[in-house]
Amino acid sequence: MAVHAHPDDESSKGAATMARYVAEGAEVLVVTLTGGERGSILNPAMDRPEVRDNIGEVRRKEMAEARQILGVHQEFSGFVDSGLPEGDPLPPLPEGCFAVQPLETASEPLVRSVRSFRPHVILTYDDEGGYPHPDHIMTNRVSVEAFEAAGDPERYPGTGDPWQPLKLYYHVSFPRERFEAISAALDERGLDNPYKDLMKRFEDMERDRKTWEITTKVTCDEYFDTRDRALIAHATQIDPDGFWFAVPMDIQRASWPWEDYHLARSLVDTEMPETDLFAGVRETVGT
Repeated sequence: MAVHAHPDDESSKGAATMARYVAEGAEVLVVTLTGGERGSILNPAMDRPEVRDNIGEVRRKEMAEARQILGVHQEFSGFVDSGLPEGDPLPPLPEGCFAVQPLETASEPLVRSVRSFRPHVILTYDDEGGYPHPDHIMTNRVSVEAFEAAGDPERYPGTGDPWQPLKLYYHVSFPRERFEAISAALDERGLDNPYKDLMKRFEDMERDRKTWEITTKVTCDEYFDTRDRALIAHATQIDPDGFWFAVPMDIQRASWPWEDYHLARSLVDTEMPETDLFAGVRETVGT
């Protein structure tokens, strides 16, 4: 199970991993906690009145297409996007949005989904959200709450029979090592490096934010094309001529053929570093 804040997050974080496990026969569920109703239109080609006026509906259609491409199941939890507050001082979040919900209210639908789908592994964001969007931070909180509560029959009554997941991972979406490896390959070929500005900012980013150890590298370069097609399906959010696609695919595959994770909780024995999200799970459940 992959728990995400908005439509498109599933395609920008862990998509190739999910496609790999689907191809290997795993059942994968994406839980999208909000509808992305307050998301900006980041692809200039989609910035049209009929899209702006129906952004929630459009993003649901984009999600349906991406879901088909990845081969995953997907469900919405029904919360309203909080938006990304801007300004100094920051304005209050909109009334009733996801990020202002009490923790138990925000977590109940996810606990219900965990008890229904019965995942062995859950993927989510770190406790700073991967980046400081209020919905991403709340997604971490409800994911941790669901991991810890879904197996307890005394908690969240009426949401199904208890089920205890065995491992909880955080995405490590932008590790410095990945960008260094790709940058070196680009320099070696004499190609323009779209990550130059990002590389200059890493020192500040690492000083201001927690750095998570990569405990688990899942080889999934065979599915990078699938990931990119799922990204492009989110046309309001992803510019096909933009940052995501600036590095040639052969360089991506040769330089960093993995997607990266931090093992945050585990109820099974496993050895580090891992190459499989199900390490220890397969031995425990006999699959």
